[in-house]
Amino acid sequence: MIASFSVQHEPTSEYLSRVAREEELTWLRNQVKARKSLLVFGPEGVGKSRLLHSFVENQPFALYTAQIRSPREFLLALVDALHSTARAARIPANFNTLSTTSLKGVAQRALDTQPFLMVLDQLNGPSRVVTGLIKDLHHYGRTPVILASRSPHMEDIGTLQPLCADKSERIELKNWPQHIAIEFAHREAEKGQLSASNLESALHMIVEWSDGNPAAILHMVRMAHLPRYRLDDQIKAHVLYLDYLMGRR
Repeated sequence: MIASFSVQHEPTSEYLSRVAREEELTWLRNQVKARKSLLVFGPEGVGKSRLLHSFVENQPFALYTAQIRSPREFLLALVDALHSTARAARIPANFNTLSTTSLKGVAQRALDTQPFLMVLDQLNGPSRVVTGLIKDLHHYGRTPVILASRSPHMEDIGTLQPLCADKSERIELKNWPQHIAIEFAHREAEKGQLSASNLESALHMIVEWSDGNPAAILHMVRMAHLPRYRLDDQIKAHVLYLDYLMGRR
């Protein structure tokens, strides 16, 4: 049986700051002050969600939603975020029972009360209905939007691409350089008390195969604990990597 691992874990802020994420946070804050819509893109597991979470923590008017699948799901998440800020007036207590049309009206009225911005995480291949709704709420820049996607291409962010058409409105998060990735792999192995006679070579292979992607490194290091990937006192790194690839499909 192939091991399957969910790509949800994010590296710690200590390591994020080591690879210029503080610089990217500053860029986000400065751009938002100008009330611009922005696109944050990069491969799965690179740290986009972590960056957005860090940004939202210090932005009282940022409304965070993740993994939008339908217009109603998006509106419920948005209205809930508006309600939790305690700054948006006239959010009905029973908003969960409202129709999609009513939810849109509630969101539009609330968005006009303060300088809010929408933060949309994991926006990959949204439907035209969803992107149309987002553009309506964006209302020609009145409510800026921060989008997070795997790439800046139309197939990933749909018809929202024109909101961040200028290069100055996009920032790419890249995988870690090798020396940081190796240090992170060693740190995670030590934290998990992972030991093997070929540990050093196995960690270097994991970093090479991951191309420096922090989430991929974390998952493979955790997989290395499983009996399936052990032979005597060694890690069966190649088997581990093949199963990791199969588990992601």
